[in-house]
Amino acid sequence: MELLRTPDERFADLPAFDYAPRYVDDLPGYAGTRIHYVDEGVARHGVALCLHGNPTWSYLYRKMIPVFSAAGFRVVAPDLIGCGRSDKPLEDAVHSFDFHRDMLLRFVERLDLREVLLVVQDWGGLLGLTLPLDLPDRFTRLLLMNTALATGAAPSPGFVAWRDYSNRNPDLPAGKLLARSCPELSAAEAAAYDAPFPDIRYKAALRAFPNIVPDQRDAPGAALSRRALQWWRSAWQGQSFMAIGMQDPVLGEETMRALHAALPRCPAPLLVADGGHFLQERGEAVAHAALRSFGIPLPGNTAENGAPAG
Repeated sequence: MELLRTPDERFADLPAFDYAPRYVDDLPGYAGTRIHYVDEGVARHGVALCLHGNPTWSYLYRKMIPVFSAAGFRVVAPDLIGCGRSDKPLEDAVHSFDFHRDMLLRFVERLDLREVLLVVQDWGGLLGLTLPLDLPDRFTRLLLMNTALATGAAPSPGFVAWRDYSNRNPDLPAGKLLARSCPELSAAEAAAYDAPFPDIRYKAALRAFPNIVPDQRDAPGAALSRRALQWWRSAWQGQSFMAIGMQDPVLGEETMRALHAALPRCPAPLLVADGGHFLQERGEAVAHAALRSFGIPLPGNTAENGAPAG
């Protein structure tokens, strides 16, 4: 597997993202492939494992990492292979559902993550929601944002349009896409989403992800996702919280409501009226709402904490 590595200088002076990079390159089955992750805070309440989707990277969690860390979580946010500061296979065909899912399983085991709050969106959920099937004792809480389990159902018109757009644009402009979805982004923040990809050669993962979504019953990952859906319905005993960006044309309210129905004891979802697909860009409010739902004191002296301000 031929790999590319984004030069470190591409990640200099990113807005609100001065976390020290950490790496593993010895995961079983992925030896020699360097995988980047953010690792901040102390695990008084457990580990917040924050999984991003396409075409983003751990930068997407910059507004949630400090909230979870201040509340007493160790926050771990890996970059999927082909994304962020992780190594990037040159060939599109390297990427598959199992390739990325197995990496996440090995990553959780390698770091020995326990008492995990699983935080997922987009591909972070397509992959991450299947992990407890194999590691059920490691997960205790769940936070979902605009994601799905890809069980082989026919894709929505919104997803088909996104896949067609991606396939027509092999040099996918990540920063431009994020800026269009999140108009509040500064130019420097939008540029941070382009930082991992100096040119088209680095974008194999971005091109591959829309085409490996399990959208037929016999597609790789579909049967596993159906098993995962049943696991969440019948075996999940932890706490859950859901937030929905209501302006998402791909994984919006209808998809999320169906997933909500599979989660026992999950409270009514937080509806973010002006939130889009990349809801982490409203992540501070979402993280605070999840912590309140979980009964974990919020960081800082605010009226929400039941403590006097000042």
